[in-house]
Amino acid sequence: MAPGKHSKNDGRKSTNNYCSTVTLVAFVALCLVGVWMMTSSSVVPLQNLDTTLKNTNEVRTVVTDDSIISKDETPTPDNTTSKQFEDNPGDLPEDATKGDNSGNSQHEKNNSKEDNTQTQVQETTIQNEDEKETNSDEKDSKKDEDSKKDEKQEISEEGKEGKDDSSSTQVEILPSGAQSELLSETSAQNGSFSTQATESMNEKEGHKEKKGEKDYGYNWKLCNVTAGPDYIPCLDNLQAIKGLRTTKHYEHRERHCPENPPTCLVPLPEGYQRPIEWPTSREKIWYHNVPHTKLAELKGHQNWVKVTGEFLTFPGGGTQFKHGALHYIDFIQEIVPDIAWGKRSRVILDVGCGVASFGGFLFDRDVLTMSFAPKDEHEAQVQFALERGIPALSAVMGTQRLPFPARVFDIVHCARCRVPWHIEGGKLLLELNRLLRPGGYFVWSATPIYQKLPEDVGIWEAMTKLTKAMCWELIAVNKDKVNKVGVAVYQKPISNECYEGRPQNDPPLCNESDDPNAAWKVPLQTCMHKVPIGAEVRGSQWPEEWPSRVEKAPYWLLTSQTGVYGKPAPEDFTADFEHWKRVVNKSYMNGLGINWSNVRNVMDMRAIYGGFAAALREMNMWVMNVVSVDSPDTLPIIYERGLFGIYHDWCESFSTYPRSYDLLHADHLFSKIKKKCNMMALIAEVDRILRPEGKLIVRDTVEIIDEVENILRSMNWEVRLTYSKDKEGLLCVQKSMWRPVEVETITYAIA
Repeated sequence: MAPGKHSKNDGRKSTNNYCSTVTLVAFVALCLVGVWMMTSSSVVPLQNLDTTLKNTNEVRTVVTDDSIISKDETPTPDNTTSKQFEDNPGDLPEDATKGDNSGNSQHEKNNSKEDNTQTQVQETTIQNEDEKETNSDEKDSKKDEDSKKDEKQEISEEGKEGKDDSSSTQVEILPSGAQSELLSETSAQNGSFSTQATESMNEKEGHKEKKGEKDYGYNWKLCNVTAGPDYIPCLDNLQAIKGLRTTKHYEHRERHCPENPPTCLVPLPEGYQRPIEWPTSREKIWYHNVPHTKLAELKGHQNWVKVTGEFLTFPGGGTQFKHGALHYIDFIQEIVPDIAWGKRSRVILDVGCGVASFGGFLFDRDVLTMSFAPKDEHEAQVQFALERGIPALSAVMGTQRLPFPARVFDIVHCARCRVPWHIEGGKLLLELNRLLRPGGYFVWSATPIYQKLPEDVGIWEAMTKLTKAMCWELIAVNKDKVNKVGVAVYQKPISNECYEGRPQNDPPLCNESDDPNAAWKVPLQTCMHKVPIGAEVRGSQWPEEWPSRVEKAPYWLLTSQTGVYGKPAPEDFTADFEHWKRVVNKSYMNGLGINWSNVRNVMDMRAIYGGFAAALREMNMWVMNVVSVDSPDTLPIIYERGLFGIYHDWCESFSTYPRSYDLLHADHLFSKIKKKCNMMALIAEVDRILRPEGKLIVRDTVEIIDEVENILRSMNWEVRLTYSKDKEGLLCVQKSMWRPVEVETITYAIA
């Protein structure tokens, strides 16, 4: 009986075991589905479009503006969000990533995390349940790693429908409607504007060289050069400098760009750290960021710069204003009230700027100063200025025109700059005459004005004769009793009456065919251009007072002219300004995860009308507007509205020190460069001039955005946001502190 009873009990046990097994399998399956659902919220950054199409099991997240939309679910008050982006240490939403723009997304359920403040739509490609279980384990193992890559964000167009009209919650990444044509380079033409390249070509022999694109790959190396962390490729081409026949006109301080721009990365100074924020940076900077003491040794007694522990400090003003730049600035206005700092006089050129304290303190008077000095024995003076947060450029008055259009500076200033203005027919002073606006002032503060040494007396007499022949009126000569220096102020004429009444044509007037706006690698000329007198010609009238001039189209932009974007020029100007105000206020300020209080030095690498800079004018920052030499020559417009900029060819390096800028803005620049020269060299140049932890904003085609993104990832840059719509894209990245280990020796930059 026992065996029978045992046999009966086994039958029941077998049935029970079967049921238990089914229950267990069902439970495990539910657990796996739960794990898969949890891991489906992990962020898997998409490297590029091609990778996206190949990886069919990848989870993608698209962030919308207003509500969480689940499958078969409509938005409700409970699943809406009042704020999409937050400009705080978290920067971007935790699960932001780039979508594939395929249009085949499936809306999944709400991804609720700890604070449930972000709105998300998940789209998932699912092949079968078996793949779910297999992939869930893989995704679970990657969850911690991928959750750290919350670098991208996309605004879903679906969520924008039905959005309220509140401008405080609306975020615009790319323009829409009437403004959309302003984004695409394909719609931009020269209009009625010639290009700087065309203008300059008429003034000099052709210098164009064919430069082919080379595939350098992404194997980054560290530049081994004599200049080390201070390397400026076009100014440190030692091989070219050694081959110069003469240096008496400072030819060795001018640009000598290598035929093949470097694609290596410049090293960081040992001990480099995040720069001190403005305005504290005007008074002191980290010593290790610009570890040079020679200038402190030479000029310490003149209060240029001193070494104070771990800082370099700037206790005074400069050689000519030891007791403070503000007193010196106010003294100038006292002797010439019509200067009216920050109203009539807005854009200033400071020649031989030293550490640029003059320009640094003019910000307190609402004045924008373009300071420049050569890279010479006064070690790192321009680098000091940039580290302090003051606009500056490494340049010299040598044999070529400065890269600025004619008649754009309200004032030109020179404080003990030791430039021999009077020699060689006054060639250098005549270059300042080209740059100075009719009715503008030349403020000269130098020893010949107030000292009686034989050399100083001789220079004063020569300058008096030269300026009189140039029809400059000496309107004030005075001595500052506090700083114990003298100041002479000259004014350029507003008509040609004086020129025509001179007994001798010396200096001569330039030929009518000479274009004063041609400035890119054009030789200096010993002549003067006539003052424009036509009522609708630029320079015949003084611009409106600041800040009105920044918003209004210049009087000389005519409706008969065609603007860059195809509208009549004044309408084009206004549309561009409205476009950038909208983008900056509704996208850049809140949508890129940038702490704008840390941004001081900004460059718009491809400016048109200066709209981007104008939209930032109330921020505590300055913008260097760069107009490419082969783009419509709109730089005079930028100056007319009280902003400043420079001509440049991005196939060459920029004349600034490494780590100069906090933020670079490139609007359809990379696609243009790729057609004409080496884009990898431009990427290396961007890395050179951008500070570690600095931001780069790129607007371009989707293909270029993907390519640039992949290159920057290879340099360990952090991708903050990437977005695309209708073949146009936006990318925001942050530079890292990473430097490669492998070294590349640049032979032409080795002493």
